[in-house]
Amino acid sequence: MAVPVSFDHASTGYSLQRAYWLARAADLAYKAPAAIEEQAAQWGFGRVRHHHTRFTPPFPLQDTQAYTMAGDRMIVTAFRGTEPARIRDWLSDATTPPSPGPGGNGYVHHGFAEALRSVYPDVHDTLTELRGNGQTLYFTGHSLGGALAMLAGARLYLEEPHLAADGVYTYGQPRTCDRLLAEAFNKGFGGRMYRFVNNNDVVPQLPPEPVFTHVRALRYIDSHGRVHETMPMLTALGDRAKGLTADPFAPASDGVRDHFMHHYLTALEKNLA
Repeated sequence: MAVPVSFDHASTGYSLQRAYWLARAADLAYKAPAAIEEQAAQWGFGRVRHHHTRFTPPFPLQDTQAYTMAGDRMIVTAFRGTEPARIRDWLSDATTPPSPGPGGNGYVHHGFAEALRSVYPDVHDTLTELRGNGQTLYFTGHSLGGALAMLAGARLYLEEPHLAADGVYTYGQPRTCDRLLAEAFNKGFGGRMYRFVNNNDVVPQLPPEPVFTHVRALRYIDSHGRVHETMPMLTALGDRAKGLTADPFAPASDGVRDHFMHHYLTALEKNLA
């Protein structure tokens, strides 16, 4: 299975190729607007919209950024993430009560709810404008961006099901919501949500359970970079122990190292080689 040269705008459903290219789109969200527009054009997306909101203290994030790129057959909205140390400190703070979830289903981490709320109207208006040709729609993001991609998918599915996305692919996504929202999301959207976790990546382990949980459809990347659609708990624990010993001089840094987007891209490309 070779790495395709660019986005496949026509196919639907889950594939590692799609996971790889949406990971590329998530990584692109960290770039400057001009670089995003240039790359999107090379991928066959003729229209790009940028979404950017700045916050004032004491909100723990400086801003929320995303972009939408649209072609004749496919639209992708990618949300930007944040640095591992910053999101880890922020997610460990449980002093703020959760916010009500989309469509009145369960609860969401307050920071995620506020971050998405700041850009969602612009994202929604952009999709309404550009999705006029029956294009498929995908949300993607890494780290914080993964949480926002999942929540954006949940909002469309639970509040405007006729506009629901065709898929959500996230990488290193933190726990985002409670069990009630996860169950409502999984019930009808479970076959379109794919959450990639790289070995000991620390961010998917935060915020702590039982208040927050993950949606289903885990895709686990083991310590050798192989993607698994299923992984028994004991096998996963053993594999994570292997990952901790990969760098004998800095085992404690493995959780942060595994979170970096380029490790996700390297692993996915390896699985396509």
